[in-house]
Amino acid sequence: MEKRISSLTLLCLVLSGVGAIQVTIPKTLFEFARGDNMILPCSFTPKNPIGPKQIVVISWSALSPDVDPQSILTYYYNPDPSLDIDSGYEGRASLDVNVLEGKANLKLLSLTLADNKTYECHVQIQGDSTGKPVAITRVMVLVAPSPPICKIQGTAEYGQDITLSCASAEGSPAPTYKWDRRNVQNISVPQDPKTTDKGGILSLYNITKDTSGYYICTSANKIRSATCNLTLSVMPPSMKIGSTAGIIGGVVAVLILLVIIILCCCCRKKKKNNNEDYAMGDHEEYTDKQVDRPVESQPLEDSNVKSTDRFEERSEPGRRDYDDRRSDYDDRRSDYDDRRPRDYDDRRPRDYDDRRSRDYDDRRSDYDDRRSDYDDRRPRDYDDRRSDYDDRRPRDYDDRRYQDRRRDDAGDRERPPVPNSKPPRRDYD
Repeated sequence: MEKRISSLTLLCLVLSGVGAIQVTIPKTLFEFARGDNMILPCSFTPKNPIGPKQIVVISWSALSPDVDPQSILTYYYNPDPSLDIDSGYEGRASLDVNVLEGKANLKLLSLTLADNKTYECHVQIQGDSTGKPVAITRVMVLVAPSPPICKIQGTAEYGQDITLSCASAEGSPAPTYKWDRRNVQNISVPQDPKTTDKGGILSLYNITKDTSGYYICTSANKIRSATCNLTLSVMPPSMKIGSTAGIIGGVVAVLILLVIIILCCCCRKKKKNNNEDYAMGDHEEYTDKQVDRPVESQPLEDSNVKSTDRFEERSEPGRRDYDDRRSDYDDRRSDYDDRRPRDYDDRRPRDYDDRRSRDYDDRRSDYDDRRSDYDDRRPRDYDDRRSDYDDRRPRDYDDRRYQDRRRDDAGDRERPPVPNSKPPRRDYD
């Protein structure tokens, strides 16, 4: 009983569609290359033959996901045939139409990727609203993939995880990507089992030296394919050229800075010493010692010449040298006084002289007190013993000392007297 009811229902539906308008497009998908001219066929069958005064409206629209339908053109059959084309398709779109024959084909010139859409053919006939007045088809504009770009993301060092990316800027249908690894001999080698290749991204985990090689990425669709390649060289962490160069550069910069600091310190110290020497002058100790030169022996008959005269003769060159150096010192001292700042005396503390005078008096008083204490501690009979010592000294002590000094000045020291105990000299033949 149920089967009989369903058969009757289906028959009623079919009979109700007879005589209604039917709009059809032969294919659900059309493919065209970019830049080609396309023709989308659309045919319709009215319920009744179209009369001379019956109104017919044919329209084509472009459908996009999440976007309202965009009208391409609209054709009005009666009362006067006319065609309205949207401004976005003006000069590109046209309609091959024959209402009596039921033809309404869309022509579109110079296809681009923007024409990759769904298209709708809609036919409205006055007095014929039942049936199927709309037909839809899909248009795919074929574009070969552009040359892909290969990149390495990550640090190619032992134990690191990196990714190799590959992508084409355009391609329709969307291209597929495949990575191929080759060795030095350009022979294809299998990838590591842990490696993943998805959507043009090749993920490499815990890379080693064996991961190094020549990698080729192929981007392809039904039009054609394109490739890109890169060379992967996995290096130990210690062989990073950038960090090594940075360390060497830092060490060199520190050494240069230290040398500059040392040179500046040395120059400053030397300049300070020169200023002190120039300010104080070279104080050479003057001695009236005999100049290093041979002394001519003089006979004892010249002993009547006064020793003071000889001393003056011998010391005259040294005295002149001392006077010259003294004059040079005075000149440099005068030059130093001239270059000394004019406000030198003003910059000294006002109580400088008073403090120096008080300090000097205090030290002088302390000296007198210590001298007095020394006199008190000296033995009381010190003067008596000193007098007794002078009495016991030989009376001709001063004369002999004067004679010794004369002999030293003459450069001819007399021999000591021969003792009486010495045996007489004996002449040998």
